[in-house]
Amino acid sequence: MPYLVESDLPREPAGQRFRQLLARPGIVGMPGTHNGLAALQAKAAGFEAVYLSGAAMSASMGLPDLGIITVDEVCFFIRQVARSGLPVLVDGDTGYGEALNVMHMVRAFEEAGAAAVHVEDQLLPKKCGHLNDKKLADAHDMAAKVAAAAKARRHLFVIARTDAAASEGIEGAVARAKLYLQAGADAIFPEALTSAEMFRAFARAMPGVKLLANMTEFGRTPFFTASEFEAMGYRMMIWPVSSLRVANKAQDELYAAIRRDGGTHKMVSRMQTRAELYATIGYHDYEALDASIVRTVLPNGPADRTE
Repeated sequence: MPYLVESDLPREPAGQRFRQLLARPGIVGMPGTHNGLAALQAKAAGFEAVYLSGAAMSASMGLPDLGIITVDEVCFFIRQVARSGLPVLVDGDTGYGEALNVMHMVRAFEEAGAAAVHVEDQLLPKKCGHLNDKKLADAHDMAAKVAAAAKARRHLFVIARTDAAASEGIEGAVARAKLYLQAGADAIFPEALTSAEMFRAFARAMPGVKLLANMTEFGRTPFFTASEFEAMGYRMMIWPVSSLRVANKAQDELYAAIRRDGGTHKMVSRMQTRAELYATIGYHDYEALDASIVRTVLPNGPADRTE
């Protein structure tokens, strides 16, 4: 149904709905949704929460994931994805600065519709967590950012991400995580762990703590399923850039086909149809809200060719 109708909007704040998901048994799986349409598709597939990746937002804008994009640009993406009605966990990078910047980020994200945010303990220019030579912030400086986020939020669920495992080992990552929890983090995201044993060791050291696992392709983490992460002690899981990667690969192939064949005729079977798109975005539901719009009759298919 269209989000324009007040009765169709969620009654509870997004952060509360996110907490309710985590209060249930099982792991909460969140696919990356890099725009509003992707969020609607994830919802149609049965997901109850989604993820908004900094890498996916940056790449969508033709930029590298180096902490370049701004709070306002991220809010543009949040508003799209939150329109689905699903709680959205947002990548907050390093918080866009120090404590006051983090507080501004939290207020802006919450007002845009975010349910949760994670903030990481890297220094700018930051890198994807699965790349080499990341620069870490002082643990106490990061704890101050977490405390600022917790102070600024109304309902937003705050997750502290630590990238320390690569340089400080599990022990260092655990020590940082405990400090971030004391500062007010609701959950911990240990990034770029490289084996099942590392995931288990971290979880053993964090009894009773809600943990987030990242299953990104082409990174340092081997492939694990949601049930495998759950068995290791994790309550949340993201597939951050998967949808963007699939979409980008398909676009590469489309543009190559147009260039090669002079048209899209050999790619039509791989396209989402107009009817499928309209069903996903609720096109006819929107039309029904305005009596001045005549209900659209969809074409049956490609128009007949005439010479």
